[in-house]
Amino acid sequence: MPGTSTPSTSRRLRGRATGLALTATALVLAAPIPATSLTGQAQAAAADPVSVLKYTAQERKEALTYWTPARMKAVGKSVDLGPTGPKAKPWRGTTLKSVGRLFFVNANGADTWCTATAVKSENRSAVMTAAHCVRRGSSPGNTNFSMVFAPAYSKGKAPYGAFAVRSAAAPRTWETDSTNDMSALAVDSDKNGKKLTDVVGSQAIAFNRPVGGTVSSFGYSATRPQLGEELLRCVGTAKKENGTQAIPCDMSGGSSGGPWLADFDATTGKGVLVSVNSSLDSLTPTKMYGEVWGATAKKVYDRAQRS
Repeated sequence: MPGTSTPSTSRRLRGRATGLALTATALVLAAPIPATSLTGQAQAAAADPVSVLKYTAQERKEALTYWTPARMKAVGKSVDLGPTGPKAKPWRGTTLKSVGRLFFVNANGADTWCTATAVKSENRSAVMTAAHCVRRGSSPGNTNFSMVFAPAYSKGKAPYGAFAVRSAAAPRTWETDSTNDMSALAVDSDKNGKKLTDVVGSQAIAFNRPVGGTVSSFGYSATRPQLGEELLRCVGTAKKENGTQAIPCDMSGGSSGGPWLADFDATTGKGVLVSVNSSLDSLTPTKMYGEVWGATAKKVYDRAQRS
């Protein structure tokens, strides 16, 4: 029920209605791998708090070929998760070049999308999103593929092209028991050899920041009339709730991984990334949840920015 469910039982924000249902089933049915069953290399992997997916050069090339402009525009046409708003409103301010649509094929073989953000990083190639945009929780073998980031995507146009994802880091706890829903990606340079943040700029990022203050949340929600084609925004005061943080927001599937920007300046389009859209409080959403980023989140980010 609204206001009583926790992120572990609430609806994950996948880009397609079928993905929402299947993800919810996975959260209920899939069990963590018992530590006692791990031996050798598996034990060493379990000791690492960060899990990393890597995509080969050939896979990245195929991803860029697969996600044509027509396919990007088509993916939202069969999705309708209800009307937009009243809390979420189309963003009409300065173009947020660092925020974009993250396209991929999910573990079930369906075209879908999330939202993601380019951030300041050592390699100038790091992108933050939700872990469930990368892999299904509590199910190590169910990973997404053909993943590309299209910054500033709007109404069928990707003005800065698409950047293939070469690696995706997430907390090990997401892989094993569906907790700590955040991920950091490293992307390739564009077709001209330019690094992502050299092309579109970046948002600052913070860890271990106290929860509170005004937050602007953005996402490509699959609600009508936008159906993922335009960036939406919610604004609210972040509050601690059930070990995470929440803001008033009614964006839905497709907004997953969208940035929570504190200290947001609408004129410059800059803020400080403090979390990402993770889950909703109900099928008729009134709240958006995001993880509180601490030491593990910082390790995930470091793995990506040094990749």
